[in-house]
Amino acid sequence: MSTLRFHAVKESLNRRPLTVDETKRRSEVFGSNVFNETTMRQYLTKDALKSIMEAIDKGSKIDRVLADHISTAMKEWAISKGATHYTHWFQPLTGATAEKHDAFFETIGDGLAIEKFGGSQLVQQEPDASSFPHGGIRNTFEARGYTAWDPTSPAFIYGTTLCIPTVFVSYTGEALDYKTPLLRALHAVDKAAVAVCKYFDKNVRKVNASLGWEQEYFLIDNALATSRPDIVLTGRTLLGHSPAKGQQLDDHYFGTIPARAMAYMRDLENECMLLGIPVKTRHNEVAPNQFELAPIFEEANLAVDHNSLLMDVMQKVAQRHNFKVLMHEKPFAGVNGSGKHNNWSLSTDTGINLLSPGKTPMSNLQFLTFFINTIKAVQTYEELLRAAIASESNDHRLGANEAPPAIISVFIGAQLTKVLEELESVTKGKLSPQEKTDLKLNVVGKIPEILLDNTDRNRTSPFAFTGNKFEFRAVGSKANCANPMTVLNTIVAKQLIDFKAEVDVLIDEKSMKKDDAIFNILREYIKTSKAILFEGNGYSEAWEKEAKKRGLSNNKTTPEALKVKVSKETIALFENLGVMNPVEVQARYEIEMEEYILHVQIESRVIGDIARNHVVPTAVRYQNILIENVTGLKAIYGDKFKDLAQEQLELIEQISKHIEAINSLVTKMIDVRKKLNKENNLEKKANGYCKKVKPFFEEIRYHSDKLELMIDDELWPLTKYRELLFTR
Repeated sequence: MSTLRFHAVKESLNRRPLTVDETKRRSEVFGSNVFNETTMRQYLTKDALKSIMEAIDKGSKIDRVLADHISTAMKEWAISKGATHYTHWFQPLTGATAEKHDAFFETIGDGLAIEKFGGSQLVQQEPDASSFPHGGIRNTFEARGYTAWDPTSPAFIYGTTLCIPTVFVSYTGEALDYKTPLLRALHAVDKAAVAVCKYFDKNVRKVNASLGWEQEYFLIDNALATSRPDIVLTGRTLLGHSPAKGQQLDDHYFGTIPARAMAYMRDLENECMLLGIPVKTRHNEVAPNQFELAPIFEEANLAVDHNSLLMDVMQKVAQRHNFKVLMHEKPFAGVNGSGKHNNWSLSTDTGINLLSPGKTPMSNLQFLTFFINTIKAVQTYEELLRAAIASESNDHRLGANEAPPAIISVFIGAQLTKVLEELESVTKGKLSPQEKTDLKLNVVGKIPEILLDNTDRNRTSPFAFTGNKFEFRAVGSKANCANPMTVLNTIVAKQLIDFKAEVDVLIDEKSMKKDDAIFNILREYIKTSKAILFEGNGYSEAWEKEAKKRGLSNNKTTPEALKVKVSKETIALFENLGVMNPVEVQARYEIEMEEYILHVQIESRVIGDIARNHVVPTAVRYQNILIENVTGLKAIYGDKFKDLAQEQLELIEQISKHIEAINSLVTKMIDVRKKLNKENNLEKKANGYCKKVKPFFEEIRYHSDKLELMIDDELWPLTKYRELLFTR
């Protein structure tokens, strides 16, 4: 095994950056492999183009005859770009993407063949639904499920395959994917936000939720990663002592990008340009061999598709460069983990960002309305928002000093806090002309000036306002953005509906003017949302105590966090807004709990295997070398050997203690696991794996890492942290 380690190190040191062709401007190639509006204008008739654009803008259905024309045009375009196959590309509840490729090729008899792709093949297909996670919605013998074309996300070509973004539903209509609830949530927030926008601008017809994700990841040489069974099977290191130098010098963050990593990034960005993924930013992150890329903001559904596609493309491009991309939220102990910050906002079809102040008091009142309602939504549903980012892997990151804690709070900065304090003092009922003038001129009117120099930043805040958007920082790096975006847009939609109802009551029943009514309701929201606002250190003990006093949840583990997903309030929320029905909500809860159990179970098996089959035999081997040395000293020096072999004898004893501890802990862990595997109650089983199995990991790791420091480096079988993190 040690031979494999040193062979991997040698192989990685001999790598050279690949040459990447960047002769064409990015603006020239951007979206060239996407069946976007520009391409559709070249290939579709006027009626077909109008039909598909109305489907995108209004959600209207596409006539079957026109669907046949669209599919033919799509096929001709794809074949002209070298495509030979097509697939319905979807996002099942595995967290990955899925695809089944079919050739355009069809025989027509007499030894002849044609390329065929009809409207029915474009609009709908029937993959096996029982083999994907379904939470009991489908029985194994009920295999039928449907993928249905989502025209709001354009088809694209990757390699030689035409990929058609689709939703995935069961035979009985329940959503079996991430995209379907997201589309419903986006529709709900669109409808609710438009109704509120009418207070300020009657011309608003549509509101889009936008998303800009920031993808953090580690790049590890493929040979080094493959030499570690834990990385191969779990995506993270379960054992390994921290190197003498980690990230403490802060010399990697925003530093010069290593040559091999730069070649990889350039190649990746070229692929992204072809696929219409508007990546713009790249840089070194805090931990060694950790990096980040981020795109220009897009409509949320398309942004989610692009991030899911990007994670696939990242791995494929990495293979060309002999890299392994690690997207686990905490692949290495002792250095920063990886997140996927979700920057979210709402924009109107009139070109207004609803979370950005404008030039007039009226536009700023509109900004305050959406700003305060978002805070109120987070205050009301903070526990559900925490559940939206819960996973076994993200549990390792949240609260780990470099990341947001498990307590959800909102950071808005000192300047905006002062604005809310001013608004809180608004008189109840009708405002006096002087008060209204003062508010509009000195409070609301000056918001753009306040934000202009607002440089406040809090890296530990899970949900922070950053000038013209909210940044949901607690999302994990390997998560599908659809999950948190579905929850966020749903709770904001619900809050906006409630807000409009309350304002309308004051206008209709109390005869208040619109502005007076809005100010009154916002004032009450500010008072009731104070508990969620926090500006300080997110992972301090003092904040944990303070948060508890404020009544905020602190669900540190996934089994704790997920319980709210099946509460009566959550089920009613999703059902009333048409985002998910009770069956779909329950199914997702069961899938996520089962996924948690399986991840811990796999890690338990892997750490037991490595500890017993790699670490312990190596320790015994080194111990035997020491014993031979002591025996030799005794043969030469007789009774004096104890003075000369004191260190060796102590090492032999310490190694024995660590070996004994490892074997004992692994045996106990296996026994606990066997008992839990017989448990039929999902919640009890998940909590058991969380509280009874996972604690063994750190104990086993402690003894293994101690042995790593004692045993001859030439013998140690596992590629070390210094090699994984500093080989570039």
